[in-house]
Amino acid sequence: MATVTSSFSFSALTQSSQRKHTLSSTCVLGSNSDGIRFRKSFLCQQVGVQASNSASKLVVRCSSSVSDPPPVSETKLNFLKEYKRPIPSIYNTVLQELIVQQHLMRFKRSYRYDPVFALGFVTVYEQLMEGYPSDEDRDAIFQTYIKALKEDPGQYREDAQKLEEWARTQSSTSLIEFSSREGEVEGALKDIAERAGGKGDFSYSRFFAIGLFRLLELGNAMEPAILEKLCAALNVDKRSVDRDLDVYRNLLSKLVQAKELLKEYADREKKKQEERAEPQKANEAITKCLGQEQFSEL
Repeated sequence: MATVTSSFSFSALTQSSQRKHTLSSTCVLGSNSDGIRFRKSFLCQQVGVQASNSASKLVVRCSSSVSDPPPVSETKLNFLKEYKRPIPSIYNTVLQELIVQQHLMRFKRSYRYDPVFALGFVTVYEQLMEGYPSDEDRDAIFQTYIKALKEDPGQYREDAQKLEEWARTQSSTSLIEFSSREGEVEGALKDIAERAGGKGDFSYSRFFAIGLFRLLELGNAMEPAILEKLCAALNVDKRSVDRDLDVYRNLLSKLVQAKELLKEYADREKKKQEERAEPQKANEAITKCLGQEQFSEL
């Protein structure tokens, strides 16, 4: 029988005072002699963050332990202990490696929770797990994943939902003029802008860039000029955002291709099983008919 295998690898790279993480992945889908392979790189950049004095319900200060952060193995073990059901390898491998990289971000000594980061992570998770066999299991995996990092999955979901609902009611103009208005989401964005502008450290990552992309997507404001103005309002380097969004779009394209290939493989296997079952059904029908005929003769 043909097999489907997948392998994803995430490598970390440190440069000067910043830590960069490279996510490279290879998915091999094999059917007898057929092999299809793709690779992608996922580069996440992060710097330290300190607390800001700005108040916002959406900004939760989740600092890591400075003196004794847990090892990566403990985080992975926490996940495996809590979620004991089998996970298909194409999903499980990427989840296990992704949790390693998020562990490194989560337990930096200057780490602070960021609602835009949360929106970005939730967006990526939903994209990665789209098509998972069970919606209930997909949510349970999300819960276990975030808890393994000693954070609140409910907070991630709640903040992501608030930002999404807010973005749907915005226009391209109001999205970039958040600083002139009051509100829960506006307060969170002002806090980010203050810290990124030098009134506190700011932790930029690819998840943050994806969170911005999601806000623009929901606000129907996908013009490059709007992204540029939003980055300026948040005091974020647009070049970094552009670079990371290009990689994210490529990632989504590869995922779509992989899922299409998996579907084709599943369809082929189903067809083969049906073809193998036809002779057996025919034999059973013949046997049944012969048996009935013999019985009637008696």
